[in-house]
Amino acid sequence: MGKNRITADCLVKTFTKNEKKSRKVDVNAVDGISMTVQEGEIVGILGPNGAGKTTLLRMMSRLMRPTHGTVSIQIGEEEITDDIEIKRHIGYLSNNTKLYGRLSARELLQMLGVLYGMSKTDTERKIEEISDILSMESFLDNRIEKLSTGQTQRASIARCLVHDPQVYIFDEPTLGLDILSSAAIIEFMKKERDRGKIILYSTHYMEEAEYLCDRIVMIHRGKIVSEGSPDSLKAQTGKENLREVFAELIAKEGIADEH
Repeated sequence: MGKNRITADCLVKTFTKNEKKSRKVDVNAVDGISMTVQEGEIVGILGPNGAGKTTLLRMMSRLMRPTHGTVSIQIGEEEITDDIEIKRHIGYLSNNTKLYGRLSARELLQMLGVLYGMSKTDTERKIEEISDILSMESFLDNRIEKLSTGQTQRASIARCLVHDPQVYIFDEPTLGLDILSSAAIIEFMKKERDRGKIILYSTHYMEEAEYLCDRIVMIHRGKIVSEGSPDSLKAQTGKENLREVFAELIAKEGIADEH
């Protein structure tokens, strides 16, 4: 196993909610999660709506500050804890990322190349490489506001690739996409894993997770309830597929919560 990795240590995120009679209650959306993702590994985060998946990924990408706990990245021999330095090694994608609609996909990537301090030659080379990886040739010079949902999502992923990050953190990258667009993104993630990248992503699609992930982390009410390879989770629960594993584990947690 390589040296590069991203580590979360006892992450907690507390939000204050207003309840009846103006009473305020603190709720932990993420409640003491620790995990490490290594280079050359795809780890899927699964859980029901409200489990804390997006909050966890936003903290690990350093877009949200934890209430408690730390995130660090190891690159070679160097451990990085500074927020700005961590962000330079991460490509983060959320399912509601907004892009500049009046720009073409190419113009967006050129602008980002400037922001990342890349030379014009390196930027153009990277754009051609990304376009090939994500099959963007047919719409690379079209304005983003004219693109289909799948094309827009590929442009959004391209935005994460310009600076060649070591870590990808994707929140529902295939949500609402057609089969061809989903397949392109899934194959992209597999190729990047084979290049030694670190990939952490959430999904609601169990078949996708079973096909793609080296390891699954299932969370419920802000806590990890189980983790392991798809095969080990199926063996642990005696179920035949990840959908049944998920239902079994969440049902057990529901029963535990009631007692």
